[in-house]
Amino acid sequence: MKSAFTFALLVCAVVVAPFPVCARTPVATQDQNARDRLLRELPENHAVILGSPLVEGEFNATARRFQLHRRGPSPRDFSIKMVWAPDRKRALFLGANHGSPHRLNDVWEFDLEALTWHLLYAPDNSRSYGGLGEDPSDVEFKDGILVTRRGGPAIIGHTWWGIAYDPVRALLLFMNPWEADEDRIVRQLDGDPALRYKGPALWTFDATKRQWGFDKTPRPWPRTPYASALEYVPSLQGFLWHSNHWMQQSTWLYKPLDAQWKNLNPNAESGDFRRQAPAQEQVAYVDPIRDLMVAHSKRSTHHFDVKSAQWKRVFRAPDDSDLYPTGHDARTVFYFDPVSGHGLLCELGSARLWAYDPDSFTWRKLEPQGDGLPKKGGGRLAYLDVARNVFVIVQRDAVWAYRYRASAAGDRGRGK
Repeated sequence: MKSAFTFALLVCAVVVAPFPVCARTPVATQDQNARDRLLRELPENHAVILGSPLVEGEFNATARRFQLHRRGPSPRDFSIKMVWAPDRKRALFLGANHGSPHRLNDVWEFDLEALTWHLLYAPDNSRSYGGLGEDPSDVEFKDGILVTRRGGPAIIGHTWWGIAYDPVRALLLFMNPWEADEDRIVRQLDGDPALRYKGPALWTFDATKRQWGFDKTPRPWPRTPYASALEYVPSLQGFLWHSNHWMQQSTWLYKPLDAQWKNLNPNAESGDFRRQAPAQEQVAYVDPIRDLMVAHSKRSTHHFDVKSAQWKRVFRAPDDSDLYPTGHDARTVFYFDPVSGHGLLCELGSARLWAYDPDSFTWRKLEPQGDGLPKKGGGRLAYLDVARNVFVIVQRDAVWAYRYRASAAGDRGRGK
């Protein structure tokens, strides 16, 4: 005899729409056993609303001033990427707004099992667009770095696509680009600008200790341009840092255990890096099966072959085409699904969900069955929950989980 949940899904399955009207009453937030059962039984290409997220943490005056204890985080302009931490089985989030209503260096963790936002690092004082804000009393110039007295970044930028997780050191890495007159700020703090560290603004965060840190490296090093991508590559035990715009045109490799940067000089012989590599504001993921970095910028898709260190544009649609997704780090997220071997991209504004097959270079618009995503309820953040095999969209009043593939049956695990 089928369960009521299965019956509801079968009824919804007849509706052919990206997010069907048919919707089940969300499971109570407190009922963790029911949520676990729903996730275990969730079929392929089906979605379920799990309830409203809770918000927990030690909230200081700055956090309460901006209602973080009530609302939790939300998309912050060009800060929408969430990073999966495999050792914690949770997703991490940080990043500043463009300027309003705040610019904060807080760090959050979303726990799907508990359906809870955890504040890991309460924000220091809010900053202004190009300076230290109304109250710079919590900032000091220490060891060549502008840092708060609690150890966080005193200058905080957008993440764009520049955060990733280091599974070896169990640290979040954040390439922190922001155009501020740091020498002027150092002088404001009675420091000597000649002592300021001039290398990449590569910050780390330890979610277990709840502490910020900083990776200093010797030359050579890349710049810290905005709208760039940072992704971890298991086969290299390092990070790719990619930029393709006027501030920097290159792809670098960072190896944390060696504390060294290397310019990979992709497409140097062909001289077509600018055309073959993704442009600024791309979204990207690393496919460890194929040893590829896959990036989508506007309506062009690009592959970086790790072994040959070469970029190639493999797909391009007209910029005004609505038949394919757009890639933009302020509006879309793009994550690797290890079960299917595909990439899953979500246009957060419309909540359109797409699957990308890197073997055939093809995009397919998905039509999830089951619970439709509420159109209202605050800004959306999203990530791929690897431990539970679901793509998760978090709104202020609803958490939506979608299973693309239930298993890597047959050749489907290779994208066939």
